[in-house]
Amino acid sequence: MYVTLLRVYFAHQPTLVLEEPYFYLEEQDRRQFKRILDDLSKQIQILILTSNLEDAMISCDSIYRLNESGFHLLDIRDSEEDKQSVQEQDRANITLQKIYTKKNDKVILFNPPEIDYIESMDGSVLVHVGGESFICALTLTELEQKLFNFGFFRCHRSYIVNLQKVREIITWTKNSYSLRLNTGQDAIVPLSRSKLQELKTHLNI
Repeated sequence: MYVTLLRVYFAHQPTLVLEEPYFYLEEQDRRQFKRILDDLSKQIQILILTSNLEDAMISCDSIYRLNESGFHLLDIRDSEEDKQSVQEQDRANITLQKIYTKKNDKVILFNPPEIDYIESMDGSVLVHVGGESFICALTLTELEQKLFNFGFFRCHRSYIVNLQKVREIITWTKNSYSLRLNTGQDAIVPLSRSKLQELKTHLNI
């Protein structure tokens, strides 16, 4: 088969017709032969005659099936599109969210429930977990969008809090509030007056 291809190639024919080109080839030879056909197809037109659908699918962009009523284009796009649709649906059903941070040149990933709160300080976004802080490259707005479905709340323009960690709403004055967190340490984050009612709605109080 290789010799046949060489003869046709040097003959400079515009069309190459091959009958069962993969029939006697082992797997490694099939792969090599496929690469040769791909290169040739850039220069000449190739027609492959085969009774093996797999051989046709790995070699041709368009596949025609011959039966009693003539040639019919075999539509393989539907099955590929269905497969892609199923894959996209499966991905849509998967909820996987990791928040990536850095500390000491290490990339550290956190599950949302692990996070106590997030703050913006001096142009940096810090993710607080168990009394430690980790730098995050995302903005507060991006983190707010990512974590909304995990029970996080933008309690202040510079803070996002995990509502599962909120222990107490502290009223300092008529217009000053804070949130005390149940984190094993005395963590307190500010609560904007404009966010108070929204927080109560979230907590059903």
